[in-house]
Amino acid sequence: MNTISTIQEKINNAKALDFGTLFSKSIELFKKTWLQGFLMQLFIIIIMLPLIIVLYAPLVAMLIAQANSGYSGPDTYSDFFAGMSILYLLFVIIGILVLGAVSVAINAAFFRIMRALDEGKTVTTSDFFCFINGKHLSKTFMIMLVSILISIPSVLLCYIPLIYMIVPMSFFAAVFAFNPELSVSDIVSISFKIGHKKWLLAFGLIIVSSLLAQIVGFLLCGIGVLFTAAFVYHPVYLIYKNVVGFDNEDEINGIGN
Repeated sequence: MNTISTIQEKINNAKALDFGTLFSKSIELFKKTWLQGFLMQLFIIIIMLPLIIVLYAPLVAMLIAQANSGYSGPDTYSDFFAGMSILYLLFVIIGILVLGAVSVAINAAFFRIMRALDEGKTVTTSDFFCFINGKHLSKTFMIMLVSILISIPSVLLCYIPLIYMIVPMSFFAAVFAFNPELSVSDIVSISFKIGHKKWLLAFGLIIVSSLLAQIVGFLLCGIGVLFTAAFVYHPVYLIYKNVVGFDNEDEINGIGN
């Protein structure tokens, strides 16, 4: 089991990594994981669907009523938003936070699945839900909350800090996935340490991977994005693998313990 001091030492002594090598390895790994990446996107959409329905159903109903009335009544929109109860807004906010925590848990599980496939092991669909339990969801909730607290000030400052923050935040799920026993503060600290150490390399790989995933997905009639979107996780996984690495313990079998 990696300790915080061991991980920090590995990061400090990490060797230089090559952009081209990591990118080509990401493509090779993606050939093994594309189906699981698609399933991850599908699970997240299914999880978010009830919240989307609850969030937009009243608005859709209002638009239909507005259309039936011939779009009369200019105050319809203001009356609608003014009529939204505080309880409804609290329900939506809590729903976003809870389902967001579940999404982080599924993202973390995907990193575990990538490792298993990278090592030639077999995986099952149930592996996506290994972190969906009380013990782990509390951490994924806090990780998501930290991401929000970092992102909001970064956006308010004209997005400039977000350009830097996007790299360490990309490692949150990966660090948690392979070190679930660490505290949230340690996970965040390690993520920033990796991000700072390999910032330029990680930023370049994330941007190029995202653009490639979007372009290929668009060429596949748009719906292909569901298959290609997970590609961006592969460089993050490979950077973590080469900087921190894994211990000899079979973590995949012990996820739920």
